[in-house]
Amino acid sequence: MIVLLTGATGFVGTNLTRYLRGEGYSVCCVGSRTWDLRRQETCEAMMDQIRPDIVIHAAGAVGGIGANQMHPGKFMYENLIMGANVVHSCMLSKVKKLIMLGTVCSYPKITNVPFKEDDIWNGYPEETNAPYGIAKHTINELTRHYLTEYGLNSVNLIPVNMYGPHDNFDLKTSHVIPALIRKIDAAQIAGEPLKVWGTGKASREFLHVRDFCGAVVQAIRFKGVYTEPINIGTGYEVTIEQLIRELVTQFGFSGDVQYDQTKPDGQPRRSLSIERAADKLGYRCNVPLCDGLAEVIQWYRDNKETL
Repeated sequence: MIVLLTGATGFVGTNLTRYLRGEGYSVCCVGSRTWDLRRQETCEAMMDQIRPDIVIHAAGAVGGIGANQMHPGKFMYENLIMGANVVHSCMLSKVKKLIMLGTVCSYPKITNVPFKEDDIWNGYPEETNAPYGIAKHTINELTRHYLTEYGLNSVNLIPVNMYGPHDNFDLKTSHVIPALIRKIDAAQIAGEPLKVWGTGKASREFLHVRDFCGAVVQAIRFKGVYTEPINIGTGYEVTIEQLIRELVTQFGFSGDVQYDQTKPDGQPRRSLSIERAADKLGYRCNVPLCDGLAEVIQWYRDNKETL
């Protein structure tokens, strides 16, 4: 069985490649340097050349709050066009299964916690992430209609905020955990306070990328046809302030922490209902947050000279 993985050179893709090969799959890795998924003819040529049985679409234009505020048009356009091209090309090539990676940013800004998949249309997403979230959810919706009209079998996974080895530590585009690790390291070296965006009161749920890779394997093995979104998370919610306390403790940082309340918090709360994943995929997470953070801090220390 040949698995084509888009976005294979990114954070999720790098981890997925290793995990899938460890499970015995033949993985063909696709990155933006070899195939420009923004062009439909390129996607079709890629499918004709590789002829995959399974396609996992992990490619995307992504970033934290700052990057989303700076590039809302870019993030919306590139995620829309890449996703639509991949879906259409999978249909033309008659792949056995397409696994789409959605985003928790698709959920409404104000919704019941934990987020349930059936509530995803019940409001506008948090403004700083809305273009990206709307784009990804639109592609998930597209797969539903491609099943109806063309018989394309897709599984739509919505992971909560992910972290782990090989994450993006560029402060201009990184997400919260790698950004905080980098900032703590810099503050410790400089002997300065740690400066953090927002109030620290917003909550998030953090999923180790290895747990997500396990969910993808379960989705590949899933025998049914089910295109509704499936949340992939831990069921454990933590405030940014609590996360920072854990990180500075593990890092050994003893300086002050200063919150810049002129900067946005983003969505007030994020925590996913994970019952559907357990029911449909038989999935549960395995990596506790404290253990996962220790692993990522060590990976960062081992690799920071090359980041």
